[in-house]
Amino acid sequence: MSDHSAPAQNTTTSATTTTTTTTTSAATTTPAPTTPVTVTAAHLGTATVLLRIGDLTVLTDPALDPGPADYPAARPLRRTAGPALTADQLPPIDLVLLSHDQHADNLDPTGRTVLARATTVLTTPEAAERLGGAAEGLATWESRRITAGATTVTVTATPARHGPPGTEEVTGPVTGFVVEYEGGTLYLSGDTVRHDALSGIAERFEVDTAFLHLGDAHFPSTGDRAFSMSAREGAELARILGARTVVPIHYESWEHLGEDPAAIPGAFSAPDLTGRLRLLTPGVPESL
Repeated sequence: MSDHSAPAQNTTTSATTTTTTTTTSAATTTPAPTTPVTVTAAHLGTATVLLRIGDLTVLTDPALDPGPADYPAARPLRRTAGPALTADQLPPIDLVLLSHDQHADNLDPTGRTVLARATTVLTTPEAAERLGGAAEGLATWESRRITAGATTVTVTATPARHGPPGTEEVTGPVTGFVVEYEGGTLYLSGDTVRHDALSGIAERFEVDTAFLHLGDAHFPSTGDRAFSMSAREGAELARILGARTVVPIHYESWEHLGEDPAAIPGAFSAPDLTGRLRLLTPGVPESL
């Protein structure tokens, strides 16, 4: 699935106009049908997902330190459980999709070692400047084509806001991603709350599978202000996107992700969302 574009039209101009006509005879050969790309996903924990899209191996938001672990900061983070796979168990990574680099639940010290080995890292422009190396920044709605073997995907940066209005300077910039491949489209929300700009994704893309960062993140020092979507907000976004499948991630293994995971099936139990929710078994590649 791709961005909506205007249909091609015949255009009449001055004497420089060239008209190309294709003549078809009875002996025309029917093109062989394209084979949809096979896609698998393994949820390693938090927002870390190992994707295989045809010949392309993708890792998202690598937070791979063993748990428990503490990360001192103005708003300290505590990891309560480690990932389903260690960094040493990962295959070679062609592409890392990094929503942001400023929080340890999206990129931790072990995750940074994985970035150093990856062929390409796509992230925010600010994170790319800090990280250097293979990191490339994408502004919102900017796209990049990535090829591995016989597989080419188009990655587009999408809007994300990591908290209520006015908190952007504290939380820092974040991005989501849309990944288009032969036969389908994935959406990875990044750490974001529900806000109007997300509707632009549905206007531009037909999303097949949406990986939504949930957990309803809160901190003692910020009161009732949320810094990621709740299960209910994720269900609302799923309706807007019209996604065929919704895979919740970023909802466990950290103290600030305080919403009970049992809220997720309940939020997706409405008749219009029946059959869309897909809970992945940690560490196990599953076909999408």
